[in-house]
Amino acid sequence: MKRYGLIGYPLSHSFSKHYFEEKFARENLSECRYENFPLQSLEELSRLVKDTPDLQGFNVTIPYKEKVLAHLDYIDDNASEIGAVNTVKIDRHRGKPFLKGYNTDSFGFYTSLLPFLNKNITDAIILGTGGAAKAVASVLKKLGISCLFVSRHPMRSDQISYTDLCGPVLYHAQLIVNTTPVGMVPDTDACPDIPYEFITVKHLLYDLIYNPAETKFLARGKQWGARVVNGLSMLSLQAEKAWEIWNDDCV
Repeated sequence: MKRYGLIGYPLSHSFSKHYFEEKFARENLSECRYENFPLQSLEELSRLVKDTPDLQGFNVTIPYKEKVLAHLDYIDDNASEIGAVNTVKIDRHRGKPFLKGYNTDSFGFYTSLLPFLNKNITDAIILGTGGAAKAVASVLKKLGISCLFVSRHPMRSDQISYTDLCGPVLYHAQLIVNTTPVGMVPDTDACPDIPYEFITVKHLLYDLIYNPAETKFLARGKQWGARVVNGLSMLSLQAEKAWEIWNDDCV
């Protein structure tokens, strides 16, 4: 038996479990299982790894993508640069579990975003400052796109508050990425508090949320003519990249 899973808290609306269960059935991987492991604290992680000897690796979601770094034995360069991990591989050939951290969010975001980019997008607004936001920013900076974070509690020079997000800022930043959980099931009537009236046909709105398929954030952007993308493709791409990592003996 090969077991994989997802850690985070809560995990009531997990994409990963459903995705991998379908993948295992489709590809006749009857020896594989995928489980949710809702950890109220990362202090529970070492016990989980010890008590689940067939656990080959796991994904990491809110709120642990940044905090999990302190619990790993190795972090690859990309994840270290981003400062967040969403995929962990467990190497059990060293006498004790050896946890290796990677970031596949960046691959998923880059690959899913690329078809929608054009030369006019030079500046971006990122809603949120968590682990997913860091992966998004890393990709955009490598693409030469400047990033401005919007936070409820701005603490750095590249961060502003929602109340400071005005027309001129939105005019210059034609890509807006929502990395927060605002608008996700079951709170589908919610959306990030931004001045949507300044969005135009030149804007691209990208929501990392996939459920619902069209969040209120995306729907309001469409009302003003913006192009919109949800997070389903990104999640599928990052999941497949995680699968590659778990099954690559050289990683």
